[in-house]
Amino acid sequence: MATQEKKQPLIEIKDLKKDYVNDEVVTKVLFGVDFKVESGEFLAIMGPSGSGKSTLMHILGFLDSLTSGQYIFKGRDVSNLDDDELARIRNEEVGFVFQAFHLLPKTTVYDNVKLPLLYGKRPDADKLVREAIRAVGLEHRINNLSNQLSGGEKQRVAIARALVNNPSIIFADEPTGNLDSKSGNAIMEILEDLNDSGRTIILVTHETDTAKHAKRIIRMMDGLIAEDYNVSDRRSAKNGEALMK
Repeated sequence: MATQEKKQPLIEIKDLKKDYVNDEVVTKVLFGVDFKVESGEFLAIMGPSGSGKSTLMHILGFLDSLTSGQYIFKGRDVSNLDDDELARIRNEEVGFVFQAFHLLPKTTVYDNVKLPLLYGKRPDADKLVREAIRAVGLEHRINNLSNQLSGGEKQRVAIARALVNNPSIIFADEPTGNLDSKSGNAIMEILEDLNDSGRTIILVTHETDTAKHAKRIIRMMDGLIAEDYNVSDRRSAKNGEALMK
């Protein structure tokens, strides 16, 4: 009987540590973090300010380097790559959505979404841009300038821009932080739909109402993982406890 090949995680982190050095003063931020992320997961990383969650996301998204430990991405050790190689992986494999939308203000929705494709000069750029805009429901705004949009619409454009390169993973850093509750819920529903279609999402937030849309939650505290659990398992346990009362 043939043995089944074990599936490689999308991300594997081993004993990851991060220090910042400023004028010979060393500030330790991450103290040895271990976890894996499978392709297709929707993971929320939570924690208070100073917990290390944003630093962790920056390392996972190739925006920062680790001090020690190991980062394996799609089966490749990327712990010690140079800046050019990290930039290449970041541009090809990762999409970002931030709290601040980072849109060009006097530029159309179409051209904002197209920005990541300018580096590669893709012949299918027009098709990819229109598909990404359609995925977030903004076809009717495609020729509007970004400064003519509501906050929720601007974040939809940011999500479309993150999607346009067909990345392996999307990082969303406090994506609802600048939005009212209705717009925030709409943005999270888009991320849920993307995950349901197979997209890997890593969300960074301190808001419980935002994190509840994820399927797995990691809670950071003082540079370490304090909790790591599946949301459905936690709900089942709570429902069981309620039935016992």
